[in-house]
Amino acid sequence: MQRLAILGSTGSIGVQALDVVARFPGRFEVVGLAAHRNVERLAEQARAFRPRFVAVADPAAAGRLRPLLPPGTELLQGDDGVAALAAHPEVELVLAAIAGGAGLRSTAAAVEAGKWIGLANKESLVLAGEVIMRRAAERGATIVPVDSEHSAIHQSLLGHNRGEVRRLLLTASGGPLRTVPAAELPGVTPARALRHPTWSMGDKITIDSATLMNKGLEVIEARWLFDVEARRIDILVHPESVVHSMVEYIDGSVVAQLGVSDMRGPISYALGQGSRLALDLAPLDLARLGRLTFEPPDPERFPAFTLAYRALELGGVAPAVLSGADEAAVEAFLGGRCRFTEIAALCADVLEAHPPAPLRTVEQAIAASDWGKREAARRVMKG
Repeated sequence: MQRLAILGSTGSIGVQALDVVARFPGRFEVVGLAAHRNVERLAEQARAFRPRFVAVADPAAAGRLRPLLPPGTELLQGDDGVAALAAHPEVELVLAAIAGGAGLRSTAAAVEAGKWIGLANKESLVLAGEVIMRRAAERGATIVPVDSEHSAIHQSLLGHNRGEVRRLLLTASGGPLRTVPAAELPGVTPARALRHPTWSMGDKITIDSATLMNKGLEVIEARWLFDVEARRIDILVHPESVVHSMVEYIDGSVVAQLGVSDMRGPISYALGQGSRLALDLAPLDLARLGRLTFEPPDPERFPAFTLAYRALELGGVAPAVLSGADEAAVEAFLGGRCRFTEIAALCADVLEAHPPAPLRTVEQAIAASDWGKREAARRVMKG
């Protein structure tokens, strides 16, 4: 029985993780659940799984949540409460699925406590990958990726010599706008950009998929997660989303992980701690699919992914600045305050505006991300 805490339990990944947990009642004990402010869903989850702890990041939501919790469940509040849950001695396994930069502090707390971490919060490594991976090695923490692409690379590396890796190939669906001509992109509405053809995700990550910024952030994540230089990480657009990513070795062999487009697969793999769980997902029917297609990403129509390589070139806090700028730019687009094509341009301007600085601490990464978000928002307001 693994004692589990799910951080971000009310989001898409958290809900699917609880679905996996419910299928294996003898395998997991849900010790803690954490969310930002979705009181109703968090209370419903608490009544279903009876955790010892529930944490809500927004202190204002705590008063509404308290009377809805089942007897015996302790309420923790604020970012400190979420971090305390991540590091609690009763927790063995942490699923870090709080979206955006808000998840970094709790991921860092789990690392410092030496936990086994299923990492679904890519921003933890985008903002502070250098620090997080170093501390994980020092503290004995294990980080297993939940992103389908990084899970695929993790699985494709198993049993192989890391020194024989030539490059990593991150696949991308291409998002909902893959075939849209350049002339139409300035007029793309949020509703159109949110219609992802393959995955069911939150608004922020869906827009990042549409701009290909999500793939750029995944390049940054892969750079630190697998200790591979950015020049050896390539992106390949694969609309069918069946090949989740690949590893090419020095003899020309390519090892890939294939599967149906269902996040419960990589979630269960991370929660299984080295073993696979028997899921009743639909089998992958390659004969029905007929063929799989691949194409390079288009930097002219979708330049956002190239900014990730630039951020890694700048180094230090630059990836954190880029991540924060993207949060504000996507928020502005969803709110009708900037055009789709202005997202990447805005992020590029903010990235270059921040003075170079080495990264030494998690708090420094958070400050750089906050600066990027404020600066992007300021530029949007300035018009």
